[in-house]
Amino acid sequence: MEMSLSHNKTRRASGFSLLEVVIAVFILAFGLLAVAGLMTQMSVSTNTSRSSGMEVLLASEKLEDLNARGLSDPFITPGGNLGADGSTQSVTYAGVSYVVPYSDVIQVSSGADASAGGDIIETTAWTDSGGNPQYTQTKHSPKGQATVTTTAGTPPAATGDMLIFHRRWLIEKDVPVGGVYRVTVLVQLQPAFASAGLPFQTSMVRPYK
Repeated sequence: MEMSLSHNKTRRASGFSLLEVVIAVFILAFGLLAVAGLMTQMSVSTNTSRSSGMEVLLASEKLEDLNARGLSDPFITPGGNLGADGSTQSVTYAGVSYVVPYSDVIQVSSGADASAGGDIIETTAWTDSGGNPQYTQTKHSPKGQATVTTTAGTPPAATGDMLIFHRRWLIEKDVPVGGVYRVTVLVQLQPAFASAGLPFQTSMVRPYK
């Protein structure tokens, strides 16, 4: 009897039962699923942070551009529509007619795509004073160099990692008080993903007198 018990204990100490193996595999699989879910969440958070940061940058950039323009500049004529692209207004100043745009489209490459060659590329679509489409492309190389080119009619080729942002601005006169312009800029990533396409909107007030 004593020999039989000793033999059973030795055999049990030398390995695992099938039930123990199944439980261990289940725990391992559950842990791997949790890690995969965490990695996916981290990836979404990274993309959201990147797009949100770019929206803030592009909105601030446009506000600075409009604020730097003189009071007689036709491109700060009140107008615009935050709800749709393509809003324009015909303005005549000093005998010259201008088509004033209130929106543009910006493509930003992170340089991750092989065709980008490591450059961070920003392409802005806009219209000139005659309403003709123009494209300004700024390339930032890994060495810190920047080159700017402008083409008409046909947009530059996009890389596979391009993010497309739609930027619109609204210029209101005597809002919120008399004697000032209120300038509001809205930027949104397109397509508007639920996790990364939340719009960013900001405003400034500047006197016109």
